[in-house]
Amino acid sequence: MEIKPNHPSLALTKIPPNHLNIMGYVDESEVNGPGCRAVVWVQGCPRECPSCFNPESWSFEINQLIAVDTLAENILKNPRNTGVTFSGGEPFWQASALASLAGKLKAAGLSVMSFTGFTLKQLQSKSAPPGSQELLAQLDILIDGPFVESLAIHSPNSPVSSSNQRVNVFNPALKDQITWASDQIEVHILKDGSRIVTGYQGSLELS
Repeated sequence: MEIKPNHPSLALTKIPPNHLNIMGYVDESEVNGPGCRAVVWVQGCPRECPSCFNPESWSFEINQLIAVDTLAENILKNPRNTGVTFSGGEPFWQASALASLAGKLKAAGLSVMSFTGFTLKQLQSKSAPPGSQELLAQLDILIDGPFVESLAIHSPNSPVSSSNQRVNVFNPALKDQITWASDQIEVHILKDGSRIVTGYQGSLELS
């Protein structure tokens, strides 16, 4: 079987144990899930969907390596973070490390949400990436399904960006908090002066 150049197996072995390869991270986002949340964008996705919001996340090459414990400490030291959202990239290709991170954050009372290009059924199957079941078990909310440009939604009332995607709420306490919208964006100015623009209509931009 021919392995594509951007296949996960070629690069995931370069990530040390208990570490994540991420594209970016912000605190206090309000457009990536309910409430005020930290957002972790993982590096690597083989789908390369047309009009992807974050094409910089496609490559599985090492971008930013960070220890799970360090990232957990960074998230928890900001009292405004009431939850964390995993995006990307494809979070489930780093499911085991994210499950470990999620467990630490849930123990501290935060909610955990993830986006994925897989469907929930695919993640529950034997062919799912390693650690998928462990990460699913930690999630309060899962937005599943790839972004499909022809099915794109531009609505202030939709929490998903294309109509094939689904909001799976595993924690009943959050079922009335699906209030973010697909036409919102945020601009975060980091300490080094770089910007992150995030939201469904604004791709994640690092500059």
